Amino acid sequence: MDDHLIDELVGRAQAEGLQLTGEGGLLQQLTKRLLESALEGEITDHLGYDKHDLAGKNSGNSRNGKRSKTVLTDVGPVEMTVPRDREGSFEPKIVKKRQKRLTGVGEMVISLSAKGLTTGEVQAHLAEVYGAEVSRQTTSTITDKVLEGMAEWQNRPLDVVYPVVFIDAIHVKIRDGAVANRPIYVALAVTAEGRREILGLWAGDSGDGAKHWMHILTEIKNRGVNDVLMLVRDGLKGLPEAVETVWPRTIVQTRVVHLLRNSFRYAARQDWDKAAKLLKPVCTAATEEAALDRFAEFADAWARKYPAIVKLWENAWAELTPFLRFDTEIRRIVCTTNAIESVNARIRRAVKTRGHFPNEQAALKSVYMAITSLDPTGKGQARWTMRWKTALNAFDITFDGRLSAARQ
Repeated sequence: MDDHLIDELVGRAQAEGLQLTGEGGLLQQLTKRLLESALEGEITDHLGYDKHDLAGKNSGNSRNGKRSKTVLTDVGPVEMTVPRDREGSFEPKIVKKRQKRLTGVGEMVISLSAKGLTTGEVQAHLAEVYGAEVSRQTTSTITDKVLEGMAEWQNRPLDVVYPVVFIDAIHVKIRDGAVANRPIYVALAVTAEGRREILGLWAGDSGDGAKHWMHILTEIKNRGVNDVLMLVRDGLKGLPEAVETVWPRTIVQTRVVHLLRNSFRYAARQDWDKAAKLLKPVCTAATEEAALDRFAEFADAWARKYPAIVKLWENAWAELTPFLRFDTEIRRIVCTTNAIESVNARIRRAVKTRGHFPNEQAALKSVYMAITSLDPTGKGQARWTMRWKTALNAFDITFDGRLSAARQ
């Protein structure tokens, strides 16, 4: 556009006390004029002659007045007029029949919903900032459009091998007769190049077991995943058995921090520091034998007062100790929760404000929108890749080149 023309428009608006934004502002008026001008051009192309042109006489079709219409735009609601023809054959393209929103508004609603705003809060935000009246039903209809993209995303092809896959559960409240806590399982993988990739989302219930996990892992395998070097989980029942069937060479590892957290649930608050002081050497031992010795010391000190903690560690021992055989870089990944906790925090923030969801699909939609807005600039992915370089080399050496074979 001509810079001088823009300067003149802004100058005149300021001189006349006209706001640039807001209801009745310059941007809103310009949008109205541009849309109406474009529509006039469209009906001229449709009829084949300009307005008041004698060429239209007895042409069989002609202009037939205008109708009022309000559309929601990025600068607020715009009242405009749409030309009509006598035959009713004119189909506007820039603002289609029955179209109530222009491009940008839908994306805005989805973005606000992904950040955890309820439909009512989205409605109030648009009314306050843009002066736009968007009903709750319209907001829900807009966000429902992401379901098509979610289905495609959930079935997309995956890589042949992943060095590590983290599986965790986010608990949400779903009304199914009565409101109950239900898990949404998140599978987060690290690719052979060090990128973070969420493989999928699955709704479950409190009775999930090996059969349920067999279904999920088989689905992942059917999407192209032939090998997973290590799968890290948080005490999900039946998962190790399913992994052994689908990927026999995969090592299942219990997250150490998760085990520590569960231990503290059985201990009084004043004993947490003392117990942690004795449990930490178990996790940092050089060998499994040394870890057993350190655990024996813990059991001697606390077995009488907290037998449940000792039993917890004994039951998890087979899935706790594999990481002791690995390089310190792999140990760091298994012991820390940064890989998936940052993702979980964003998801929990998004679902926390909802209270409860009417059904399973609504819960999955909310979680999906949250994860699609995790890293809009891509800077987080770049930092993630840099941090994983050393660990990926350790994985490749430890697992006899299974990772590098996938890169070829």
